[in-house]
Amino acid sequence: MKVTFVEVDRETLYLLPPSIQDWLPEKHLARFVVEIVEQINLQPLKASYAGRGSQPYNSEMLVALLFYGYATGVFSSRKLERSTYDSVAFRYIAANSHPDHDTIATFRRRFLPELTKIFVEILAVAHEMKVLKLGKVSIDGTKVHANASKHKALSYGHACKLEKQLEAEVAELLQKAESVDNADIPDGMDIPTELSIRQERVKAIKEAKAEIERRAQEQEAYNTKVAERAKKEQETGKKARGKTPQPPTSGPTEKDQVNLNDME
Repeated sequence: MKVTFVEVDRETLYLLPPSIQDWLPEKHLARFVVEIVEQINLQPLKASYAGRGSQPYNSEMLVALLFYGYATGVFSSRKLERSTYDSVAFRYIAANSHPDHDTIATFRRRFLPELTKIFVEILAVAHEMKVLKLGKVSIDGTKVHANASKHKALSYGHACKLEKQLEAEVAELLQKAESVDNADIPDGMDIPTELSIRQERVKAIKEAKAEIERRAQEQEAYNTKVAERAKKEQETGKKARGKTPQPPTSGPTEKDQVNLNDME
């Protein structure tokens, strides 16, 4: 019976919904983060800008971008930048703008004390709304429940312990972000400039594939020579004359690679 596969069509043009509000489901975490940040007073951050030079990105957007990234496990400023292109959720937060990784890293380092307090406030607001987890960040307060009042109202002592827990969560997130950025290693795939054009990529891939197949043929020829030599030695009971065949470069495997820039 003939199987009909779902067609893969990458050429048909599509349009995203005209409104950025239609890009994500109503219950998406990115919406939740943006809406909390919009209710937080960020005037101290905005007031620190002198108003000279190039127009800065809105602090609300950068705070939401950083927090959403860290809450979902994206700590690298380079990856945050790339996500504003690759991810619909990050595009929504950035309102279809694309702050570069230097801007993101500089913003975090410049306002680190303020961001620490802001992130704790975001988590506290979410906790008050009975949210148990934001992305990968746990805010259910289980670490302090043992000493909490049995009443629904939070005791002052419990509130202080909860705040310490949230501060520890935020400190861990910011430390991970700093460690990743300090490594200063571009994450993901680094495609050479000459391979950025599709036609050149396809050509290079074909050349790489041909090189791998050539190596496979050399390996097969070597295996044949070795087998023939072993058979002759077995039949005659003597060691075959001539040089022992030298193995070529190993044939193609799942891990076999070819450098697309330097064939040596």
